[in-house]
Amino acid sequence: LVAAWSVVVGEGHASPVVSAGRVYVFAREGEQETVRCLDLETGRELWRDVYPVVYDMNPAARGHGKGPKSTPVVADGRVFTFGIQGHLSAYDARTGALLWRKTFGREYKETSPAFGTSVSPLVDGSRVIVHVGGEDSGALTAFDVATGQVVWKWAGDGPAYTSPIIAAPGGTRQLITQSQKRCLAVDPATGALQWEIPFTTPYDQNIVTPVVAGDLVIFGGIRNPMFAVRVSRGTPVTVWESREISQYMSSPVLDGHRLYGMSDKHRGSLFTLDATTGAVLWKSEGTLGSNASVTDVGPALLVLTDRGELTVQDKKGDALVARARYQVADAPVWASPAVVGDRLLIKGKTTLALYGFAGAAPTAD
Repeated sequence: LVAAWSVVVGEGHASPVVSAGRVYVFAREGEQETVRCLDLETGRELWRDVYPVVYDMNPAARGHGKGPKSTPVVADGRVFTFGIQGHLSAYDARTGALLWRKTFGREYKETSPAFGTSVSPLVDGSRVIVHVGGEDSGALTAFDVATGQVVWKWAGDGPAYTSPIIAAPGGTRQLITQSQKRCLAVDPATGALQWEIPFTTPYDQNIVTPVVAGDLVIFGGIRNPMFAVRVSRGTPVTVWESREISQYMSSPVLDGHRLYGMSDKHRGSLFTLDATTGAVLWKSEGTLGSNASVTDVGPALLVLTDRGELTVQDKKGDALVARARYQVADAPVWASPAVVGDRLLIKGKTTLALYGFAGAAPTAD
């Protein structure tokens, strides 16, 4: 890998987002959260917004830093960010003008869960959806993208760290996520609860983003088996569970019937699982570390660990075979890379860098 440019942007786990030749990155500098727009080719700053955020970290998460963990979303000329203390902001993507900002201190005693807000905003038509609030008190909420006005709320639980998805398993369109103590789905148009499953992990660390495979919805969580449900007449029924695989912070990816990811067992190991049956098809030896982001680029996976190592893992039948390894940082990397053709944007502890492959590179479809 060869770096085309590298710029200091601040600390945080939010992944960079690319749209129309621009890069949007969300981080923290001192006691301020900072939203930047950079030129993709040069790294030159095009606009920036900063605002003060006082945040006291949970002692158990001090190693993660005080930076935001929620990745921005760009849609229809707007950028939405969700800060570590629950500041929800909307910007004009071209100019950086602040369109609106919401804080929730008057509604909830806590405006973020115990280890900081991690839910990434989801735009669905004219609505931007996030889970606001804090421990034991919050609401999955849809806001009007233009005005920030509340469209609907589901207030059945506090937020987790999972980012929601929208899919239609079984033909019914639904927003699927994990809350503090549940796996659930709501109607993305109205917020009406469609189904729910009690689900808890130690210290309420529901983190893993759900995956939909056909008519199955697959969930995971630390010290819990991965499992899949099929929803029949509004009732979720468990189809399979795999006690061989447990996931902590790393979310899996699906390619056909194969589900790829990182298990937190064996000090971090890669796996391939049959998404239709739950059968484990392949596992690596382990020792990857505490976390890794897994990015599917067609013939290969990019696995970026919290040790700052990036590996290119070729798909060989059910197995993964490491083709190349690169040390891209000397400090933990928690953000997922952004793939731009044959280039990668990688957010390190305080820097954002654009890399190109010196030789043949795996590319996204």
